[in-house]
Amino acid sequence: MAEVLVLVETQDGELKKATGELLTAARTIGEPSAVVLGPAGTADAIASALAEAGAEKIYVAEGDDVAGYSVAPKAEVLAQLVSEKSPAAVLIASSQDGKEIAGRLALKTGNGLLTDAVDVDADGVATQSIFAGAMTVKSKVKGPVAIITVRPNSIAAQPQAGAGAREDVQVQISDAAKRSAILDRVEESTGSRPELTEANIVVSGGRGVASAENFKVIEDFADSMKAAVGASRAAVDSGFYPHQFQVGQTGKTVSPQLYVACGISGAIQHRAGMQTSKTIVAVNKDPEAPIFELADFGVVGDLFNVVPQATEAVKARK
Repeated sequence: MAEVLVLVETQDGELKKATGELLTAARTIGEPSAVVLGPAGTADAIASALAEAGAEKIYVAEGDDVAGYSVAPKAEVLAQLVSEKSPAAVLIASSQDGKEIAGRLALKTGNGLLTDAVDVDADGVATQSIFAGAMTVKSKVKGPVAIITVRPNSIAAQPQAGAGAREDVQVQISDAAKRSAILDRVEESTGSRPELTEANIVVSGGRGVASAENFKVIEDFADSMKAAVGASRAAVDSGFYPHQFQVGQTGKTVSPQLYVACGISGAIQHRAGMQTSKTIVAVNKDPEAPIFELADFGVVGDLFNVVPQATEAVKARK
């Protein structure tokens, strides 16, 4: 059975949920092999978790040459592994960095690339939402190695213990890949809230929230459910909430189990970033708002009346 390489993502020294999802998807195609890229010691901290999630092999490339620069060295390491291991596919999380790594890898190896897949079958056929979600298509790479980026939260992780056999990779990074060095890292704190693209529940506010101060209503509701907080582009552009929390075609793509849209009209730009959510609830005072066409449940009403009541109801059930 051919290997399927999975690029591992971590946060605070722990596996991101997306990695477990990718390993599950990889198992449908072939033998899951995790690829760990980062500073020295990264693999030691997550090796057991990778094996529990289903990694049969763990390829490790660590050190300053990988961690001290932008995405180019990561693409070179993956290209080296593709050449040596001849995998059936390479699966990468559909994040900003992930898409760039995948694009570089496709160019270096001469293989096809599919982005934003929401499912992958045993034949390597990827299901994608395209044209801002207006259509769903099935696509397959014509070539020996399929390079696919997968949206977080789109595939349910199903852990299945693997051997987790470690193999260290001799890193040979070109000078060209070192032209963009990382000089400093600043982590944006979200407090106790989960990371936006990792969250099972997301509560987002839009233009209808009306001000940055009023976003406290959205945050309180999110905190009552241990959810992440998101915002529409209109809210971000108006200065109501920081850009890193924007959900949409030009922001982050989320696919949680529950998405609550508060005061969001439902423009196609926003829908493209959240419409694969399993259950969508919309709160808007305009009964004709496009968001209701997409929502599984809708509440027509003033969010400043509806959301605080919902917050209290959730708290009362704890």
